[in-house]
Amino acid sequence: VRVVESGGGLVQAGDSLRLSCAASGFTFRVYNIGWFRQAPGKEREGVSCINSHDGSTYYADSVKGRFTISSDNAKNTVYLQMNSLKLEDTAVYYCAVVQGALRYLPQGGMDYWGKGTLVTVSS
Repeated sequence: VRVVESGGGLVQAGDSLRLSCAASGFTFRVYNIGWFRQAPGKEREGVSCINSHDGSTYYADSVKGRFTISSDNAKNTVYLQMNSLKLEDTAVYYCAVVQGALRYLPQGGMDYWGKGTLVTVSS
């Protein structure tokens, strides 16, 4: 199983960035792919996830209206479009996969994790 994030970088507050998550090799028929982040000195938190069964999406309150999760099933890739970035969005962003059709934003308990990509938002 491979879960690989890309697209992180250094941006200024107010800028946009798109993260990609290429996930492959798992055999779940129904699954959720989620984005998580961990800022320095803070616990990991769920940011967004998408359900492969019906495409339903879930977001943390802190990113609602600014971040959008989407998927390209043909490419086995999930994207996180991040707009109006804030200083507090600075974190390592992780992508993860879990079996099943979740109806909420998970905070952990995923089956497979990527290694993360760093997003730094400067003033």
